[in-house]
Amino acid sequence: LPLDLLRLPLFSLSIGTAIASFVAQVLAFVSLPFTFQSILGFPPLEIGLLMMPWPLAVAVTAPFSGWLSDRYSPALVVTAGMLLLATGLTLLALLPAQPTHADIVWRMMLCGAGFGLFQAPNNRTLMTVAPRARSGAAGGMLGTARLSGQAIGAALVALLLGRLGIHGAPFALFVGAGFALLAAIVSVSRIRLFAQARATEVEAE
Repeated sequence: LPLDLLRLPLFSLSIGTAIASFVAQVLAFVSLPFTFQSILGFPPLEIGLLMMPWPLAVAVTAPFSGWLSDRYSPALVVTAGMLLLATGLTLLALLPAQPTHADIVWRMMLCGAGFGLFQAPNNRTLMTVAPRARSGAAGGMLGTARLSGQAIGAALVALLLGRLGIHGAPFALFVGAGFALLAAIVSVSRIRLFAQARATEVEAE
């Protein structure tokens, strides 16, 4: 592990934000097909189509999030994204007993938009806060954070399904919302650090 980078508060907090965000994402991605098929009764083809709005919303939102992070504190952009994700996951967990396709699609798009707001600003922070000579190690930590979060999220879904049966699937969405809120809290704690870094850059210029 690049302990020298993890000693940088802005870097370590960004890693924490990334891990919690990917835990939330995978909790949703693994549990939603179970919810859609076994609880709501959708056929497999429709389930695949219902999953599509999330990544499509990420693709649309990600360039916009980069533009926002150039103008506002990345901590605020990421926090807003994680709050959107937490809201979307909560609304998915509270779907009515017989939801329409539209009921699901707009909630999935909300989740995707929130996750799209997170990715570009947080990844940029991880790569720019590290010294240029340590950019390789920073990129490696980005991959480690992503895969760690995904592994934890998948394991939590398995645990919930094992303990609660199929009803653990919608409960996993509430847990995912909790991790998204945790990511928002960790992200917003970086605001002062971003301000200090910006002030240092201005003084250097």
